[in-house]
Formats: sequence, C-alpha cells, structure tokens
Amino acid sequence: MTIFEQESMFRAADDGPTSIIRSVVPAATALETGFPAGAVSAAAERESWRKEVHRPATHTHKWWAQRLGSVFRGILAAAVAEDEQDAIECYSNALRLDGLVVCDPFAGSGTTLAEAAKLGAKVVGRDINPVATLVQRQALAQWDRARLDHAFKQVESQVRHEIDRLHRDEHGRPVLYYFWVALAPCPQCPPDEPPVELFSRYVFAQHAYPKKYPTSRATCPHCHAVVIVNVVKDDQLVCDSCGRTSGLTGPVNRANMTCRQGHRTKVLDALGDQPPQFRMYAKQVLGADGARLYEPIDDFDLALYAEAEKLLDERRSELVLPVGTLDDGHNTRQAIRWNYREWRQFFNARQLYSLGLLGSAIRDLIPNSEREALAALFSGVLEFNNLFCSFKGEGTGAVRHMFSNHVLKPERTPLEAHPWGTPASSGAFSTLYQSRIIRAWEYKRQPHDLVPVGNSPERVFGLSQPLSLKMGDVEDFEYGRTGAYVHCGSSASFDLPDASVDLVITDPPFMDNVHYSELADFFHAWLRRIHPFDNYPVQSATTRHPDEVQSADPAEFGRAIAAVWKECSRLLKPNGILAFTFHQARITGWVELVKALEAAGLVITAIQPVKAEMSTSTVKSSAADPSNLDSIVVCRPAGHTIPEMATVEAVRERSTTALRECQEAGVKVGYADVESVVRGSVLALHTLPGNSLTVESLTAAAGEAVTEAAAVLGVRSNRG
Repeated sequence: MTIFEQESMFRAADDGPTSIIRSVVPAATALETGFPAGAVSAAAERESWRKEVHRPATHTHKWWAQRLGSVFRGILAAAVAEDEQDAIECYSNALRLDGLVVCDPFAGSGTTLAEAAKLGAKVVGRDINPVATLVQRQALAQWDRARLDHAFKQVESQVRHEIDRLHRDEHGRPVLYYFWVALAPCPQCPPDEPPVELFSRYVFAQHAYPKKYPTSRATCPHCHAVVIVNVVKDDQLVCDSCGRTSGLTGPVNRANMTCRQGHRTKVLDALGDQPPQFRMYAKQVLGADGARLYEPIDDFDLALYAEAEKLLDERRSELVLPVGTLDDGHNTRQAIRWNYREWRQFFNARQLYSLGLLGSAIRDLIPNSEREALAALFSGVLEFNNLFCSFKGEGTGAVRHMFSNHVLKPERTPLEAHPWGTPASSGAFSTLYQSRIIRAWEYKRQPHDLVPVGNSPERVFGLSQPLSLKMGDVEDFEYGRTGAYVHCGSSASFDLPDASVDLVITDPPFMDNVHYSELADFFHAWLRRIHPFDNYPVQSATTRHPDEVQSADPAEFGRAIAAVWKECSRLLKPNGILAFTFHQARITGWVELVKALEAAGLVITAIQPVKAEMSTSTVKSSAADPSNLDSIVVCRPAGHTIPEMATVEAVRERSTTALRECQEAGVKVGYADVESVVRGSVLALHTLPGNSLTVESLTAAAGEAVTEAAAVLGVRSNRG
C-alpha cells in the first residue's frame, strides 16, 4: 500500500480518461477568451490545504510561495484549447502536449516544469537561485528506488548509532526533543547575578486545542522541575519539587525583560553585541510503551551535551559544517540585530555535530541522482533542526520550522529535535525520507491530479505521464537527447535560439520585500560543502545576485523584470504565449509590470483570476485585506493577431464576471483580489496597439473600476 492510499481516498475515472493530443497553440485560446476559472480554482482550493500531498514532487524541499499544480495544469490546458468547454476537457483528461516546448524563467520549486512534463512537453527551467534549481531537479529527476534505499542505508549505517547515542536519557530511552531558553544578563545588576531566562510564559507544552485538552506542562522558574498545570483554570503553578508557587507569566513582555530585582530592560540592549546564550530546561522522552514523557534536564543530559561539544571540536575538520556570514537585508536584519553574524550560530553544538556527520556521509556517496535527492533531503532537514525552531505543542506536528515567518526570526525558547529521528519524531531525516522522498517517488511513478468529477474535484490517476526525466545540458536538449533542460542563471539571457519556445508559463517574483535569496543562503551555507549537482556554485558565499527580480522599489522591479520579458519575447514563437500568475494590490506594481511588457514587445490579451496559495497562511492572514486569488496575465508577441480594441468598461465587466465565477465555485474573493484583477485588467489596455490612453489616466480609471466591481460583487475593504 502506498503513502497515497494510506492517507486519502481517491477515485479513478469510471470509463478511463480520454486521450487528447495538442501540438500547436491556437490563434485564439481559452486562456484568453474563456478560462474555466471556477473549475480550476475549486481544484486548487482543495490542493492548497495539503500541497505536499497532492503535488509531492515539487515539495521535497522548502521554497517560498510554492504555486499550485492544479492552477498551472489549468493554464497549460487552456493555452492549447479553443474555448472554455475545450479547456475543461483538456484539463480533465489525458492531455498530451506533443512536440511543444514549455519554458519557465522563474522556475522556483518547479511547478510549471512538473505539470508540463506530466503532459509530455519538453521543458526548460531557469532560476537565478541554485537552491531553487536543486528543488526543480528533484521534481523531474529519475530515481531508482533500489539505489535510493541503498544510499539511505549507507548513510544510516555511518551516522545513526552516533546520533542516537547523543539523543538519549540516562535510561537509554530516546529523547525526541530538548527544550531550551535564551539567556540575557541584566545590565543593571552585578555581573555575578544569574541571567534572565527569556520566557514570556512558563508553560512550554500544551495541546493545540487547550480548551478541550487543558492539561499542560510548565517549568518551575526556581528549580526547573516540570509541573503539570491546567491552562484553562490555573493562573499560577505550584512546584512539587521545591514547594514554591509562581505565576505563569515570564519575565519577557514583547521587546522588554524584567529581572528578579525589578529592573526593566530591552532584550536587545541586554544582549549587547553577542547572540544569546541558551540553557536546556526540559526534554520529551519516548517511553518503552510509546508514551511521550516530559522530564527536567539532569546531570546526564548536561554531560551528554558537553560530550557533543567536545566531539564537535575534535572532529570539526571531517564534518560538513555551514560556512559564511549573514549579509544585511530585509529578511536577515532581525537576526543580525540579535547578533547572529554567521550561519553556524543558528545551531547549537550537538546540532552542528549531528548534522555535520549526516552531511559528510551524503557528501561522500557516489555522485548520481539518488545522492542528489539525499542532499536535498538533508538540506530540508535543516529547517527543522536549528535554534530558530520552536515547539508547536501536542496534537500537531511538534516542530514549528524556522520559516513559519518570511524572515529569519530569532526564537527565545527554541526546540532541539532528534535530527535522525524515530517513527514518533517530527522534521527528522528518517521520517522526512518517507514523507518527502518516498512519497515523491511514488507520485512520480503514478502521478495523480485533482479534476472535476461530478460536482467536486477528485483525485484521479492515469491522466499524466510519469515524472522521470534525464537531466542534460543545452546541447542534449536541442538534439533531443533529453526532454528537460534545467539551469541556474539569470533569465535575462538564455542560451537557446530565437523562436524556440511555444509557451512561457511562470510565476515571477512580486514587488515586495521577501528576497528569497536572503533566506536561501541558510541552506546554501551547507550545500556548498556537499556540492549536490554539477555546476552548483560552491565558491559563491551567497545566492544573492545583481540580476534578481525582487525589489520593493517599483523602478528597480520594473527594470529587472523588463530584461526577462524581453528575453522571453525573443524565445517565443510568433504564435507563442507568455502567461504568468501575479498578485499586486499596489498600483505601482501593476504600472511597472505593464510598462515592462510593453517595452519587451508583448501585448496583454487577457487577465484571468484564479485561486492562489493557501489563504490561511501566516503572511496572508495578517493583512487587513488578505488575498486569495492570483491574476493570470496572458501575453502575445506584438505581431500576433490580437483582439479588437477594448474599453475600460468592457474589461471591468469581464473581470467582474470572472471573479463572480470564482465566488460561485466557492472560492473567497476579497477586496485585495478585486483590486489586483481589476486594476491589472484596466492597465493592460496600455499595451494594446492603437491605445491612446496614458498610464496616468488608466490608473485613475482603474481606481473607479475597482470601486464599481467591488460593489457589484458585494466585497468590502477592511482597511481603516
């Protein structure tokens, strides 16, 4: 029984899928005239809740803003269909894109590449970040299961015993998690005074549903015993070990701490110019009967950690360890303010030693695609095993990984997990091997898709080809020796001939502050010591690049993306299509995008709404008007026959109709979605030949169109 059969139900099409072959892009496509936004968005809505289950091939490693495979399957199907019904048929059946070349210049986690390859297209992927390139390669690569398991067992035989030995208690029981707390000296107290333990609350382990399961664990601030408390009823703890009573609230309130003498200080001021020191105070042990037991730290635990420190110092030269320093940036600034200057400071000594053993064992494997898969797995394990992780609690996955926010956010009460793990572990190498690598291997052999079956999207097998492509260079690709060309580099310059691509389908960076390279450097600091694939930039200290298309500055964003659109225009065949998903509530983002497309000789022929990533994500839910939809921007080369000149009123009505279709499919449409789709549709008129309206006049018209569309759709803004 496969992982898929264990985890969810699926059904096959009763009569088997219909085979549909398309080898040309029509002069007018459903993507431009009749995109099935409702059907595709309904499938995407279901996928968004468990993306790693529905599209595991593109989720073997962390990447940010991973897009939904259902959406990109829908875009590809509509791009070769002539009307909406034809698009639904192509989307719901065994579509084959024989002979078509699909390119993604911002390939990210490889969603476009995987969906196009499943449909039999030849694929070209380019991303400026080598960590993203690694993720894309895993989505497409051929893996031999026997070689994969053999490589895993080789690594296990070399490191598991030693890692297990350093994660046990005095009785030999596995320790699943160690609980730590950051320390800071009070600047107003004498130097020999104990440092402040940076707890905001002494309760460290409670259930995800505390009203239903109120029994929780707290640490005694005086003796560090583990105390059982009822978080619904109790406002203090009574320690059975030392007999003292304490409140549940700790000495930290937001950015400030209060020492036992009552001195109030900002935490960052107390740290001075050093990152925080940490103290272990509790552990979770796996009992022989499978019970999870919370116990205080004892002398055995302290001695075992001291041994790990000694081993790290003695064996440092033979281990794979992170190298490099943090550069200033929006996403690194908070960590730097906490005085984290080097990537190695994100880990304690036992984590460095254990992960160093694991990394060196993978580094020394015979180079092949299976070694590369384990290198990617190792890199993925890092996000669950560092000092920026925390405890999520009972009744859920235990480890809250470090990227739950899109910044490197220091953690005052970090969780140290068992990096090799047990069947009861979370975020460990052995468990992620099953849930990421083996799940992806099963999916790649027998892909499944969410398509309309009756009145709802269902999981259906047999619509897509297996994902098992041989990687090659540009010459291999051009001569047909490989069906995939995946390369790390700037997308402002491809090594492909003019008019060689049928479809450019992508998800470019949005105009915002989330610079993926600043976050990806956390992985790169380790990967450059492993060298996961040929041409991985092991000599580069950072994945940052001057040609990155990511900036909160509109002019800089426009300049960078214009260079890529110009190159895409060169690559496209005369009847080709560039289509990309985009969301930008800021009008300046749309203005720069439209100008960039016009400068590249591309005409926007349609903008279609579609379901975006999970609407309950932390980043989205914190916004006053959270977004739930993306806009699909559809473009043709300027010489292609285009629709008749449209008006502001016409595009507003078309946008409103498409948004209503999403509402009727059960997909929530927020005010920010109306802003993005309607503004983009109005500003798109600027790219049409014969347009006489200035960007300024279209911008003003777009504002009025948003107000009118929102009223028709019954959508209101939550902004003050």
